Amino acid sequence: MTRPAWSEVPRPKVERFAAIALGEAGELAQAILREIRHDFPHLRLVEDESGEPMALVGIRRAIERFVQHLASGAQDPRMPPEVFQEFGRDEGLNGRSLDSLQAIYRLGVRLAWRRFAEIGQQVDIAAPAMYELAESGFEYLDGLVEQSVRGYAEAAARRAGERLRLQRQLIDRLLVEHRGDPHAALGERAARIGWELPGTIAVGVLIRPAREAVAPAVGQGILLDMESEQPRIVIPEPDIAGRWDMVRRATAGWSGAIGPSVPLAAAATSLRWAETAVRLVESDLLPRGEVLHCTERTEELVLLPSQELIDAAAPRCLAPLEGTSPVQARRLAATLLAWIETSGGAPEVANRLGVHPQTARYRLRQIRELWGDAIDDPDRRFEMLLVLRAQRLRGDLKDPPESTPGR
Repeated sequence: MTRPAWSEVPRPKVERFAAIALGEAGELAQAILREIRHDFPHLRLVEDESGEPMALVGIRRAIERFVQHLASGAQDPRMPPEVFQEFGRDEGLNGRSLDSLQAIYRLGVRLAWRRFAEIGQQVDIAAPAMYELAESGFEYLDGLVEQSVRGYAEAAARRAGERLRLQRQLIDRLLVEHRGDPHAALGERAARIGWELPGTIAVGVLIRPAREAVAPAVGQGILLDMESEQPRIVIPEPDIAGRWDMVRRATAGWSGAIGPSVPLAAAATSLRWAETAVRLVESDLLPRGEVLHCTERTEELVLLPSQELIDAAAPRCLAPLEGTSPVQARRLAATLLAWIETSGGAPEVANRLGVHPQTARYRLRQIRELWGDAIDDPDRRFEMLLVLRAQRLRGDLKDPPESTPGR
């Protein structure tokens, strides 16, 4: 950037200005650092191999590089990136805000400019040239901040990656069987990521809506492992007010399941139920497009995974239907299930099935004729209830609606 006023300053004055400023660089750096430590008492100073604070080295080098560029007539003075990138990197690794580092830089430039203005008066440099000097100083500051932001971002990414690695290790450890006190096995790992061990926990398994889906924005304290083929979510104290609603909002658009709330030591049990539910979702036996709660799908989770056993019991439980047509067998099975569930007569069964009471009465008489007194045995009815409910869940009892009496 062209700076006409500064370029018109006589060369002897420029050299005199530079000589004074460079001669005082160390002292000025010390004064700036003292002021910074006064205003930012919690600032941690890292020392180099000689025991000198790196901040002091950086301030002195920044002053010297700036003045040398001015003296040489070079435009847009820049500081070698290593020192100030390291400052930003140190802030990021220690979890501090970049705002505080920028405030420190601004303070340093303000103090340096105050002294440069005094030297300018001493050397008799015209005011317009000193204004341009101030502009150069703030542009120089922007360059220092840019370098620090780059170092900060690098450190923040490294820190985030390390936290995710530790978080995955904690999740893996959480989800194994714990015979003793889980706090002894998990406490140190949890402390490393600042996670307070809960009394109860729920574990979920998610199905990605797309390969590159953005991770759900779960709240603080909820652990999420996106590295697994099917991401895992760990919800501490899941039954506190508002927790489920928050998780539901965060996982909108995802499919999956969350296991029941269990004590911390039983996290693996919650995971098993969630995995069972997800297998049913993938088999289209449970709906996609939402994250289900296993405790709201008890019937499906009890009956559908036992499909082979249910199918093996069905021929024995429903043997009296073997002599009927497939359509009649479905209708009688649906009627039998409605009768067992309602424990009522023809009106209740008809209302349940959406048929005429006369139709329900006719079918109930058929059921009584087919099963005889065995239909009154509680154990037989319970077994038939399980078989028929499982068939209904799989859609095996569906039949076109009818209302013609006597059919």
